[in-house]
Amino acid sequence: MDHLLLVRCQLGEREALTELVRAWHQPVWTYARRMLGPARADDVSQEIWLAVLRGLPRLRDTERFRPWLFTIARRSVVNALRSSYGEPGPEPVEPVLDDPADTLLDRVELAAGLAKVPAREREVLILFYLEDLSLEDCAEICAVPVGTVKSRLNRARRLLRTHLTENP
Repeated sequence: MDHLLLVRCQLGEREALTELVRAWHQPVWTYARRMLGPARADDVSQEIWLAVLRGLPRLRDTERFRPWLFTIARRSVVNALRSSYGEPGPEPVEPVLDDPADTLLDRVELAAGLAKVPAREREVLILFYLEDLSLEDCAEICAVPVGTVKSRLNRARRLLRTHLTENP
């Protein structure tokens, strides 16, 4: 991450903020889409960017921008999940064509399998494998111990494997 870019954003430079959003919009939107489904990803990603804009002046350690950003994203996603408690889970996600992580398996099957994994487990799968965050960063974002992240990853992998291998 370009730390100078973050400092420029903190100083209120619009060009820098545009550059920051351009660089990070796709990962944030993809995270929201995978957690909530495509219908709600746009609204939630806008909420995320508003929270980032408000919180950016208080960010002290620019080295920790990525976990900080995904902590904000997680908070917005959790709020959206809470507001829809009792409603059906996310619909199967349409694959994003330029998403290289989805090329490992058939995109439609992966998206459908991922949508069937419970939110807590889906969240760590997305953060760890698709956003390439460390176990420690995932633990920080989810506000749980590293051991909990490991157990959620283990359960998530088993559930995803089951969903991907079961016969339709």
